[in-house]
Amino acid sequence: MRPVGILGGMGPEATILLMQKVLGAVRAADDADHLPLIVHQNPQVPSRIKALLEGGGEDPGPVLAAMAQDLERAGAQALAMPCNTAHHYADAVRAASDLPFLDMLELTAGHLAARGATRIGMLASPATRRVAVFDEIFAAHGLTPVWTGDEDEMLSIIRAVKAGAEMAPLGPRLRALAEAMSEGDAGADHWLVACTELSLMTGSLEGGPGWTDSLDCLVAGVAAFAQG
Repeated sequence: MRPVGILGGMGPEATILLMQKVLGAVRAADDADHLPLIVHQNPQVPSRIKALLEGGGEDPGPVLAAMAQDLERAGAQALAMPCNTAHHYADAVRAASDLPFLDMLELTAGHLAARGATRIGMLASPATRRVAVFDEIFAAHGLTPVWTGDEDEMLSIIRAVKAGAEMAPLGPRLRALAEAMSEGDAGADHWLVACTELSLMTGSLEGGPGWTDSLDCLVAGVAAFAQG
């Protein structure tokens, strides 16, 4: 087993969900059968929303780079980051460490292409659209992002999750945004949960045209590396 270092805290619940999913990724008869993780749970990573959407926020890049180095010193053999928006700073993480970086966006795009999806309804922070986080990787896999027409509502849902709001009222709001993106001939044929805060409410998407959670794609990558 090879330990994977997790750049976490963006947000804290999303990192805990990743750990739970990694725990469930193997059939274990004893503790030693589980996959080793070294988790840097750092909720003080500067806000990606403030830096990318609101302007003037502190650059998260140096903090993420320092976290990568901490994880390498702690014995990690690869790095993973369960935050889609933070992948805007992935180059800073790669430059800070020689460890392989398990790129959630690349893992997700490969999974979507293999499923035959083409037009992807983006359940994601508006910051990812603003700075084109997915554009290059999606284009390389023949994928087209479909963005919500109500970014204020999407951001409101994400902020509510970060604030610890009850999930039950948020699920129908997320579902409504997803369904709106699938309307018309140019609508989405597949939904992508591309914000790990929204990974906490994927039950609201059941029965739709088909959906993928980017966090599940990262979990699969973590498990494959750890067991490799």
